[in-house]
Amino acid sequence: MNKPAPLVELRDLWKSYRKGSETIDAVAGIDLDLPERGMVAIVGPSGSGKSTLLHVIGAMDRPTRGSVRVAGRNLGDIPQGELTRFRREVIGFVFQTFNLIPNLTALENVALPMEFSRVARAARASRAKDLLERVDLGQRARHRPNELSGGEMQRVAIARALANEPPLVLADEPTGNLDSATGRLIYELLQSIARERTVVVVTHSEELARRADRVLHLRDGRLSNGAAQDRSARQAQSGA
Repeated sequence: MNKPAPLVELRDLWKSYRKGSETIDAVAGIDLDLPERGMVAIVGPSGSGKSTLLHVIGAMDRPTRGSVRVAGRNLGDIPQGELTRFRREVIGFVFQTFNLIPNLTALENVALPMEFSRVARAARASRAKDLLERVDLGQRARHRPNELSGGEMQRVAIARALANEPPLVLADEPTGNLDSATGRLIYELLQSIARERTVVVVTHSEELARRADRVLHLRDGRLSNGAAQDRSARQAQSGA
Protein backbone atom coordinates (compact mmCIF):
# COMPACT_ATOMS: atom_id res chain seq x y z
CA MET A 1 0.00 0.00 0.00
CA ASN A 2 1.42 3.40 -0.99
CA LYS A 3 2.25 5.80 1.81
CA PRO A 4 0.12 9.00 1.64
CA ALA A 5 1.99 12.02 0.31
CA PRO A 6 2.87 14.60 2.98
CA LEU A 7 0.80 17.77 3.06
CA VAL A 8 4.02 19.82 3.44
CA GLU A 9 7.41 18.83 1.98
CA LEU A 10 10.58 20.88 2.51
CA ARG A 11 13.77 19.93 0.70
CA ASP A 12 17.14 21.58 1.44
CA LEU A 13 15.30 24.76 2.38
CA TRP A 14 17.30 27.96 2.88
CA LYS A 15 16.26 31.53 3.57
CA SER A 16 19.11 34.03 3.76
CA TYR A 17 19.30 37.78 4.29
CA ARG A 18 22.01 40.34 3.78
CA LYS A 19 22.97 42.46 6.78
CA GLY A 20 25.66 44.83 5.64
CA SER A 21 28.45 42.66 4.29
CA GLU A 22 27.23 39.63 6.26
CA THR A 23 24.83 36.91 5.10
CA ILE A 24 22.39 35.66 7.74
CA ASP A 25 20.92 32.19 7.21
CA ALA A 26 17.55 32.43 8.97
CA VAL A 27 16.65 28.95 7.70
CA ALA A 28 19.54 26.65 6.84
CA GLY A 29 19.13 23.41 4.91
CA ILE A 30 15.91 22.04 6.38
CA ASP A 31 14.36 18.79 5.13
CA LEU A 32 10.96 18.07 6.59
CA ASP A 33 7.69 16.25 5.84
CA LEU A 34 4.43 17.07 7.61
CA PRO A 35 1.42 14.76 7.22
CA GLU A 36 -2.22 15.56 6.63
CA ARG A 37 -3.72 16.14 10.08
CA GLY A 38 -2.00 16.52 13.41
CA MET A 39 -0.45 19.31 15.45
CA VAL A 40 3.23 20.19 15.06
CA ALA A 41 4.97 22.63 17.41
CA ILE A 42 8.15 24.47 16.38
CA VAL A 43 10.08 25.71 19.40
CA GLY A 44 13.31 27.60 19.79
CA PRO A 45 14.80 30.83 21.16
CA SER A 46 14.19 34.25 19.65
CA GLY A 47 16.06 34.60 16.37
CA SER A 48 16.18 30.85 15.74
CA GLY A 49 14.24 31.17 12.47
CA LYS A 50 10.85 29.89 13.65
CA SER A 51 8.72 32.66 12.17
CA THR A 52 10.80 32.79 9.00
CA LEU A 53 10.23 29.08 8.47
CA LEU A 54 6.50 29.52 9.03
CA HIS A 55 6.35 32.41 6.54
CA VAL A 56 8.11 30.35 3.87
CA ILE A 57 5.79 27.38 4.41
CA GLY A 58 2.86 29.79 4.22
CA ALA A 59 3.96 31.31 0.88
CA MET A 60 4.38 34.70 2.55
CA ASP A 61 8.07 34.67 1.68
CA ARG A 62 10.13 32.96 -1.02
CA PRO A 63 13.05 30.71 -0.06
CA THR A 64 16.56 31.62 -1.15
CA ARG A 65 16.97 28.07 -2.41
CA GLY A 66 15.44 24.66 -1.95
CA SER A 67 11.83 23.65 -2.49
CA VAL A 68 8.53 23.91 -0.64
CA ARG A 69 5.54 21.77 -1.62
CA VAL A 70 2.18 22.33 0.02
CA ALA A 71 -0.91 20.28 -0.87
CA GLY A 72 0.88 18.88 -3.90
CA ARG A 73 1.95 22.26 -5.31
CA ASN A 74 5.55 23.42 -5.61
CA LEU A 75 5.34 26.98 -4.31
CA GLY A 76 8.24 28.01 -6.52
CA ASP A 77 6.13 27.18 -9.59
CA ILE A 78 3.21 29.39 -8.56
CA PRO A 79 3.38 32.87 -10.13
CA GLN A 80 3.44 35.71 -7.64
CA GLY A 81 0.02 36.88 -8.79
CA GLU A 82 -1.55 33.52 -7.92
CA LEU A 83 -0.01 33.13 -4.48
CA THR A 84 -2.67 35.23 -2.76
CA ARG A 85 -5.42 32.94 -4.02
CA PHE A 86 -3.39 29.85 -3.10
CA ARG A 87 -2.88 31.13 0.46
CA ARG A 88 -6.54 32.02 0.79
CA GLU A 89 -7.71 28.55 -0.28
CA VAL A 90 -5.04 26.29 1.22
CA ILE A 91 -3.62 28.03 4.30
CA GLY A 92 -5.22 29.62 7.34
CA PHE A 93 -3.11 32.02 9.40
CA VAL A 94 -3.32 32.82 13.12
CA PHE A 95 -1.12 35.65 14.43
CA GLN A 96 0.09 36.69 17.87
CA THR A 97 -1.53 40.12 17.46
CA PHE A 98 -4.82 38.66 16.13
CA ASN A 99 -4.91 40.99 13.06
CA LEU A 100 -8.66 41.52 13.26
CA ILE A 101 -10.19 44.45 11.39
CA PRO A 102 -11.32 46.81 14.16
CA ASN A 103 -14.42 48.26 12.51
CA LEU A 104 -15.86 44.83 11.63
CA THR A 105 -17.83 42.59 13.98
CA ALA A 106 -16.57 39.14 14.92
CA LEU A 107 -18.99 37.65 12.39
CA GLU A 108 -17.80 40.01 9.64
CA ASN A 109 -14.13 39.30 10.41
CA VAL A 110 -14.72 35.55 10.08
CA ALA A 111 -16.76 35.96 6.90
CA LEU A 112 -14.24 38.24 5.15
CA PRO A 113 -11.96 35.52 3.66
CA MET A 114 -15.04 33.89 2.14
CA GLU A 115 -16.08 37.19 0.56
CA PHE A 116 -12.67 37.36 -1.17
CA SER A 117 -13.31 33.78 -2.36
CA ARG A 118 -16.67 34.91 -3.78
CA VAL A 119 -18.78 32.73 -1.53
CA ALA A 120 -22.42 33.83 -1.61
CA ARG A 121 -23.45 36.22 1.16
CA ALA A 122 -25.92 33.86 2.83
CA ALA A 123 -23.48 30.94 2.75
CA ARG A 124 -20.60 32.92 4.24
CA ALA A 125 -22.82 34.36 6.99
CA SER A 126 -24.05 30.87 7.87
CA ARG A 127 -20.54 29.37 7.93
CA ALA A 128 -19.13 32.30 9.93
CA LYS A 129 -21.88 31.82 12.50
CA ASP A 130 -21.14 28.07 12.69
CA LEU A 131 -17.42 28.73 13.15
CA LEU A 132 -18.03 31.22 15.94
CA GLU A 133 -20.25 28.64 17.63
CA ARG A 134 -17.43 26.12 17.30
CA VAL A 135 -15.03 28.42 19.18
CA ASP A 136 -17.77 29.15 21.75
CA LEU A 137 -18.32 32.75 20.65
CA GLY A 138 -21.73 32.57 19.03
CA GLN A 139 -23.04 35.02 21.60
CA ARG A 140 -20.32 37.55 20.70
CA ALA A 141 -20.87 37.53 16.92
CA ARG A 142 -22.01 41.17 16.80
CA HIS A 143 -19.18 42.50 18.98
CA ARG A 144 -16.21 44.36 17.53
CA PRO A 145 -12.62 43.54 18.55
CA ASN A 146 -12.40 46.37 21.11
CA GLU A 147 -15.35 44.76 22.91
CA LEU A 148 -13.61 41.39 23.20
CA SER A 149 -10.93 40.02 25.52
CA GLY A 150 -7.57 38.89 24.16
CA GLY A 151 -8.61 35.24 24.33
CA GLU A 152 -11.87 36.00 22.55
CA MET A 153 -10.05 37.90 19.80
CA GLN A 154 -7.72 34.97 19.27
CA ARG A 155 -10.67 32.58 19.03
CA VAL A 156 -12.23 34.85 16.40
CA ALA A 157 -8.89 34.79 14.55
CA ILE A 158 -8.86 30.98 14.67
CA ALA A 159 -12.43 30.85 13.35
CA ARG A 160 -11.40 33.21 10.54
CA ALA A 161 -8.42 30.97 9.69
CA LEU A 162 -10.88 28.11 9.11
CA ALA A 163 -13.28 30.13 6.94
CA ASN A 164 -12.23 28.65 3.58
CA GLU A 165 -11.67 25.16 5.05
CA PRO A 166 -7.90 25.10 4.43
CA PRO A 167 -6.01 21.83 4.94
CA LEU A 168 -3.17 23.73 6.66
CA VAL A 169 -3.32 26.18 9.59
CA LEU A 170 -0.19 28.12 10.61
CA ALA A 171 -0.16 29.81 14.03
CA ASP A 172 2.69 32.19 14.91
CA GLU A 173 2.98 32.56 18.71
CA PRO A 174 -0.83 32.39 19.08
CA THR A 175 -0.65 32.63 22.87
CA GLY A 176 2.13 35.23 23.10
CA ASN A 177 -0.24 38.04 24.14
CA LEU A 178 -2.38 35.90 26.45
CA ASP A 179 -2.16 34.83 30.07
CA SER A 180 -1.17 31.23 30.75
CA ALA A 181 -4.69 29.94 31.49
CA THR A 182 -6.13 31.49 28.33
CA GLY A 183 -3.14 30.23 26.37
CA ARG A 184 -3.90 26.66 27.42
CA LEU A 185 -7.49 27.05 26.22
CA ILE A 186 -6.26 28.30 22.83
CA TYR A 187 -3.92 25.30 22.53
CA GLU A 188 -6.75 22.91 23.37
CA LEU A 189 -8.81 24.51 20.60
CA LEU A 190 -5.92 24.12 18.14
CA GLN A 191 -5.53 20.50 19.22
CA SER A 192 -9.17 19.80 18.37
CA ILE A 193 -8.74 21.46 14.97
CA ALA A 194 -5.65 19.31 14.31
CA ARG A 195 -7.82 16.19 14.32
CA GLU A 196 -9.10 17.17 10.88
CA ARG A 197 -6.23 19.16 9.32
CA THR A 198 -2.55 20.02 9.83
CA VAL A 199 -1.79 22.70 12.42
CA VAL A 200 1.73 24.11 12.74
CA VAL A 201 2.37 26.26 15.81
CA VAL A 202 5.42 28.42 16.53
CA THR A 203 5.94 28.93 20.25
CA HIS A 204 8.50 29.76 22.93
CA SER A 205 6.61 27.63 25.44
CA GLU A 206 7.93 24.11 25.92
CA GLU A 207 4.98 23.38 28.22
CA LEU A 208 2.43 24.16 25.54
CA ALA A 209 4.52 22.53 22.81
CA ARG A 210 4.32 19.21 24.66
CA ARG A 211 0.60 19.15 23.87
CA ALA A 212 1.42 18.78 20.15
CA ASP A 213 1.64 15.46 18.34
CA ARG A 214 5.15 16.35 17.22
CA VAL A 215 7.73 18.85 18.46
CA LEU A 216 10.51 20.33 16.31
CA HIS A 217 13.40 22.22 17.91
CA LEU A 218 14.98 24.95 15.81
CA ARG A 219 18.24 26.72 16.58
CA ASP A 220 20.22 29.04 14.30
CA GLY A 221 17.95 28.16 11.41
CA ARG A 222 18.53 24.42 11.70
CA LEU A 223 16.58 21.55 13.18
CA SER A 224 18.68 20.37 16.10
CA ASN A 225 19.77 16.75 16.50
CA GLY A 226 16.83 14.73 17.72
CA ALA A 227 14.65 17.73 16.90
CA ALA A 228 11.54 15.80 15.96
CA GLN A 229 9.80 13.81 18.64
CA ASP A 230 6.23 12.60 18.58
CA ARG A 231 3.89 12.47 21.54
CA SER A 232 4.04 8.68 21.96
CA ALA A 233 7.83 8.78 22.27
CA ARG A 234 7.65 11.58 24.83
CA GLN A 235 5.07 9.68 26.86
CA ALA A 236 7.24 6.55 26.80
CA GLN A 237 10.25 8.52 28.03
CA SER A 238 8.21 10.02 30.86
CA GLY A 239 6.72 6.65 31.83
CA ALA A 240 3.17 7.79 31.02
